[in-house]
Amino acid sequence: MSKKIIVQDWGRIAYQAAWDKQTVLFEQVIATKLNNRKATAGDRIAPVHYFLFAEHPHVYTLGRNGKAEHLLLSEEELEQKEATFFKINRGGDITYHGLGQVVGYPILDLDEFFTDIGRYIRFLEEMVIRTLAEYEVIGARIKGLSGVWIDADLPTARKICAVGVHLSRWTTMHGFAFNINTDLSYFEHIVPCGIDDKAVTSLQQELGKAVDMEIIKQQLVKHFVVLFEAELMSETTS
Repeated sequence: MSKKIIVQDWGRIAYQAAWDKQTVLFEQVIATKLNNRKATAGDRIAPVHYFLFAEHPHVYTLGRNGKAEHLLLSEEELEQKEATFFKINRGGDITYHGLGQVVGYPILDLDEFFTDIGRYIRFLEEMVIRTLAEYEVIGARIKGLSGVWIDADLPTARKICAVGVHLSRWTTMHGFAFNINTDLSYFEHIVPCGIDDKAVTSLQQELGKAVDMEIIKQQLVKHFVVLFEAELMSETTS
């Protein structure tokens, strides 16, 4: 049976507001799962999953395994940069979100797909790798590190997409941050993902021109539904 995915584009939204909205949907998906386990066959509700897009004003987020010292700015300097800082419940270390970046938050009940967190992260990475290929940019993985990289096996390796997720009862939240037309100077104020010997890049930097972010979202969704053997339940909404 095909899994139903609702795609929503929240546009430019403050990080806290997006986190709150994510949490509501995340808890709804878990509640549906738990209620279905107790219900008779005729009373069960068809599971619904979400693929959410957002674009955030300048914000740094620190995962539960991260180190606070990887943020290189004081509170005063954060204010000067018009940036905010959040400690959150995803895996991974510190990263940056900002305008020109496509942030994706899949909320999936993996009991309906596969209960393998490693496979889930690889699928998110593969979705981005396939999208990059449409621009003749070769994305790849680096063993032991999450995310998608350019020149992965060279000293010039640079990260173009970060991945950090949270799971509870095999339900996912948080997701990926794909640098498209991102101001990369903001990465200079952190140790990105706790990695101090590799650079960060964007699709704009790799191609030498700005890229239409709406097209990127469409391409990501296209590859997502193939990889996860899913079906769109509705058109992208704002």
